[in-house]
Amino acid sequence: MDFEWLKTGIPALFIIISLGIVLGRIKISDISLDLSGVLFIGLILGHFGFELPHELMSLGLVLFVFSIGMQAGPGFFDAFRQSGRKYILLALIIVSITAGVALIFKDLLHFNPDINVGIFAGALTSSPGLAAAIDASSSPMVSIAYGVAYPVGLIGVILSVNIIPKILKINFKKEEEKYQKEVYSAYPAVFGKTFKITNPNLENKTIQEIQIRELSNCSASRILHKTEAYTPTVDTVLYLGDYIRLVGTEEDLKRAELIFGSPVQKEIPLSKDYDIRWSIVTNKKIINKSYQDIDLSGQFNISVVKIRRSGVELKATPATLFKFGDKVLFVGPKDSVKKASKLIGDNEKVLRDVDLLPIFLGILVGVLIGKIQIPLFGITKFSLGSTGGVLIAGLVLSKLHKTGPVLWTLSSTTNQLIRRLGLVLFLGVIGTSAGEHLVQIVAEHGLNMILYSLLITFVPIIFGIIIGRYIMKINFLTLLGLITGIMTSTPGLGAVQSKSDSNAGPVAYATVYPFAMVLVIIFSQLLVKL
Repeated sequence: MDFEWLKTGIPALFIIISLGIVLGRIKISDISLDLSGVLFIGLILGHFGFELPHELMSLGLVLFVFSIGMQAGPGFFDAFRQSGRKYILLALIIVSITAGVALIFKDLLHFNPDINVGIFAGALTSSPGLAAAIDASSSPMVSIAYGVAYPVGLIGVILSVNIIPKILKINFKKEEEKYQKEVYSAYPAVFGKTFKITNPNLENKTIQEIQIRELSNCSASRILHKTEAYTPTVDTVLYLGDYIRLVGTEEDLKRAELIFGSPVQKEIPLSKDYDIRWSIVTNKKIINKSYQDIDLSGQFNISVVKIRRSGVELKATPATLFKFGDKVLFVGPKDSVKKASKLIGDNEKVLRDVDLLPIFLGILVGVLIGKIQIPLFGITKFSLGSTGGVLIAGLVLSKLHKTGPVLWTLSSTTNQLIRRLGLVLFLGVIGTSAGEHLVQIVAEHGLNMILYSLLITFVPIIFGIIIGRYIMKINFLTLLGLITGIMTSTPGLGAVQSKSDSNAGPVAYATVYPFAMVLVIIFSQLLVKL
């Protein structure tokens, strides 16, 4: 029976992915390849004649990168404001050092500039760098060298992400905790305290007259007057001896002590007519509108205590914008809380539904962005390509959250499915493509190219670890994301993601990726001419 039909198309795709997933699940000393196993199976079967359509690689790449952009977008811009300069400086140092090493070893190994720049772009897994080099040299040797270095770069980054943390004895659980502390320092934890009103200046004054929010930045969630507990409004009158429950950060609550006095250990129970409830924002009509615009307190006589967004609790202020998937804590009369919940949606089915429009439309926008030709210092022009364009689109659109009727958001389940599907498609095609020519190219051009590719691959990784970890004191999860971004290694990021569910890696990757890609393009142009 002829089994050649198994080596192409859909059968080959599912054979490679299935075997790759099985290989990725094998653990040796707690080290596994995870989805990167698909790459290794692709390399092996590609050598034996398996072929996959290159269109699948493009599809997988844009799906993966778009999901990364959508996941990292909201945190990307915050991270850029807080640590962007440090991250970009690291990228500039690492790529410059790598280009310098390439220039030195070109003369030591007597490689011509075309082979040299092909290995440089391939080891950094930069397709835009390859395009820039080919444009500058028009030599077929660039593509051949790139073909040798690319799988070395891919495998080298994946192995480094798996092995280096073991060598350095990195505790990923502790790194996650450190990262969460960094996040909470930017978004301090919100909690509540009870105060007994002992300040005589507050007697017979309303909440509005006292200006609690303006003076302390706290919100009042409950009041106990004698034996009656209720949710306050701006017109609620306070009396000496009343107990008031305030919600805010630690700093906010310290300011509240100056108004009310020291906090007390007393629970304020809700009366049977009042309710406290978490509700989910799923009404698309209120997305990107502020709490002041909706005026929930005025409409329903309730208090918005706090918000939970992407696992982080935030204070509810008049300027806070509703975002799809936010969890909002309401306190107030039962009927009013019910009406407020209905207004913001509170429909988990809507949250679970997969809306395909933002996925395909967002990727289309990214592909168009990637086609734009950008002049570079009058020397040449470059484009971000599909990968860079789709990443930029995912970052910006997820930050915008909504434009017109389109809601740019993905549930965590949907995002994970798209990310993993895109990654296995991309790795499968890359593996078979490289495996097909790898043995032939190595036989023709010798072992020196492989060793040189390894050198160019590990130089940025080693220097990145030393500078980032021990000089810049960057969180290790963030650092792995930065290194894979500087290496423009999408599969490397996939390996990082297999280590932790934290957003640290994707946010860091997305922060430096566009800048690193431009740097590789610039140095690729320069190395051809040097």
